[in-house]
Amino acid sequence: MKLSVSILTPIIFTLFISTPTLAQAPAPMFMPPTPAPAPAPHYVNLTDLLSVAGPFSIFLDYVVKTKVIDTFQNQANNTDEGVTLFVPKNSAFTSLKQTTFSNLTEDQLKSLLLYHGFPKYYSLAEFKNLSALNPVSTFAGGAYTVNLTYDMGTVKVASMWSNPNVTSSVFSTRPVAVYEVNKVLLPLQIFSTDPPLAPAPAPAPESSKPSDLAPKASSTGSNPKSTDSESSAHVVSTSYLFSWALFGGIMLML
Repeated sequence: MKLSVSILTPIIFTLFISTPTLAQAPAPMFMPPTPAPAPAPHYVNLTDLLSVAGPFSIFLDYVVKTKVIDTFQNQANNTDEGVTLFVPKNSAFTSLKQTTFSNLTEDQLKSLLLYHGFPKYYSLAEFKNLSALNPVSTFAGGAYTVNLTYDMGTVKVASMWSNPNVTSSVFSTRPVAVYEVNKVLLPLQIFSTDPPLAPAPAPAPESSKPSDLAPKASSTGSNPKSTDSESSAHVVSTSYLFSWALFGGIMLML
């Protein structure tokens, strides 16, 4: 028995040395790579869009100063609903007197600007069905509603004191729609009377036609000269005949 143990011990020791891999730790299990995070959604920057898309600097200046642009931008980032804006051109503001807006309170001015948008995205094609739901609520909420009309592709957005046309689609990709309008929307809740228009420029004086300035030609034209010549010739011929007649009579008397 002692012989068996003495023989087995070196054999086991030899096997242990000759197989070092048996003493190593087991290999780690394979782990799949962590997936990359999904990219953040791309949002339309309304300030950048309005600054380059058209003559909207007056409207943009108002919404930035009153921070109404933040309300519009937050809604634009809400991809479930989106936003629709009706942006007046600069000429729409200049057609009104400057006191139209300078006399408003801060809250009234904000409500006026919020009145130019819907808290939902609408394509032009969707206005046809939307017009059947008049009146349509705006960002200003409450009674600040507009009436839409859709006629053969022409869209009108009617407020109490103005009825502007949608003159072009500036940007329309869900969830943001921006449409150009040719007048400022003027709600009755802010303007109890019709806002005064800026005085129209005086018409330019009509230029007189050359024919009106040139003196009219005499009906006789150059005829008076020819008439004088004819009269002088007639006098000369008459005097000549009278002289010959007088001379003939004297000769007969002799």
